[in-house]
Amino acid sequence: KPIRVGDFIELEDGTQGHVEDIGWRSTRIRQLANNLVFVPNARLSDMRLINFSLPELPQGVMVSVGVALGTDLEQVQRATDEVARALQRESAAADPKHEPSVRFLALGPSAVEFSVALAAITATERPALVHEFLIRLRQRFDAEGIAIALPQQVVHLRPPAAAPPPAAG
Repeated sequence: KPIRVGDFIELEDGTQGHVEDIGWRSTRIRQLANNLVFVPNARLSDMRLINFSLPELPQGVMVSVGVALGTDLEQVQRATDEVARALQRESAAADPKHEPSVRFLALGPSAVEFSVALAAITATERPALVHEFLIRLRQRFDAEGIAIALPQQVVHLRPPAAAPPPAAG
């Protein structure tokens, strides 16, 4: 079965919540804001959904970050790795067995982009884990003088072209 009572799911329209009951005509989903959503089983069987409770817990969490071009990437990797490892050990939202990883992805137009792989104990703890990670990472970056990337655009101005000489005549 693709879903069970208690699973945390997301429907293709973006609706998220815990499956509270699977009846013969409809399925009841309780959203995190405590709203109930009733979905006819005929529609549910035709739609794409994500079951965050399958195949197993904990839940992987990818966090995207960007630092200013010209930043010492070894310093960024070391600081980020230390923050991520401490978070995985200390946070109630994190899986303490997970070994986080830091991977640089691209040299963008105004940032060196990278991702950090964390693991939350459940799907509903993912936002709390990302929140705590970003706070800790920003504090660490500020302490070490690592600049977060800001969108930039460089404009090169050229002097106006000289006017052509007047025509002889």
